[in-house]
Amino acid sequence: MSLSLQGISLQSGGEWHLRDIDLSLERGTVNVLLGPTRSGKTSLMRVMAGLDRPTAGRVLADGRDVTGQPVERRSVAMVYQQFINYPSLSVYENIASPLRVQKVAADRIDAEVRAAARLLKLEAHLDKTPLKLSGGQQQRCAIARAVVRGADLVLLDEPLANLDYKLREELREELPRIFAETGAIFVYATTEPAEALLLGGNTICLGEGRILQHGPAAETYRRPASLAAAQTFSDPPMNAMAITKRGDAVRLPSGAETSALGPLGALPDGDYVVGIRAHDLRLAPGEVETIELVGTVDVTEITGSESYVHVHTGPLRWVALTPGVHEIAPGAPIAVHVDPARLFVFSPDGRVVSAPGARPSA
Repeated sequence: MSLSLQGISLQSGGEWHLRDIDLSLERGTVNVLLGPTRSGKTSLMRVMAGLDRPTAGRVLADGRDVTGQPVERRSVAMVYQQFINYPSLSVYENIASPLRVQKVAADRIDAEVRAAARLLKLEAHLDKTPLKLSGGQQQRCAIARAVVRGADLVLLDEPLANLDYKLREELREELPRIFAETGAIFVYATTEPAEALLLGGNTICLGEGRILQHGPAAETYRRPASLAAAQTFSDPPMNAMAITKRGDAVRLPSGAETSALGPLGALPDGDYVVGIRAHDLRLAPGEVETIELVGTVDVTEITGSESYVHVHTGPLRWVALTPGVHEIAPGAPIAVHVDPARLFVFSPDGRVVSAPGARPSA
């Protein structure tokens, strides 16, 4: 099945949840909806499923208009953030439930349930009830039920958000394999850029109900089309700074000037916004010539192997992600260093001008 959304907009209670969505998804693809809370991910899934009818636009399945068709008449399966299993039924019967509703023959039900259980590593738990399973196993049970249904479109709305770190990592590794073996269209919603990269496939960056960018995950990450897309696909959001280029000099927001190093030297004179991801912001200059920004520390968050250092420099508040444990007191003076080769450059209206490894387009 192919799925096409044409000019989709959705309004409810005077608020626009989706605006002018055009999107085509093909059978056998993994498609990640990436965006912050209230960016439109769940709204878009509900329109795809037929749970909500769009205010404007059409939904086409294999070229057939299904815009007004209810969810029960579509080949759709959904997995939500909360585990939705039948607590009084065994894992076997939970997985089998959609097939029993479809009145599938008993021998085929048994074969498909056991195949899904193998796929989701639930073979040893088929006789248990869901409450006797771990959180990850319960979510596997919900996913197995979606897989066994044989739906052409499988929608997963932040299915790992409520699991602990170890379980999330385990399922993140397994899901691409599961997706590849079913051949359905998979749409997976997440707020986490790292999850989008791990799952691979195509990433659809969403912001305020609009598609910011759509393409292969790695390419979308490396070559964001706009500042908004770059900030959506960065965690923490990409640090940004307005600059003015004049000849061989660049004026910073503080009024200080620095040399137009790296890709900045190739830019025509004018106003720009430069961006740098947190992991590319350094606390020491290193071996290459850098742009130095002097400021003070707001707070340091130590995660174990890494530290997030929140820095206040002039009118800017940036975040540096640096390896190791750095116990820096709030208010301490600090210099952060920007490697010009790692800079993204955007026009004042947010369009990409250049990205690391690419020539400026303006």
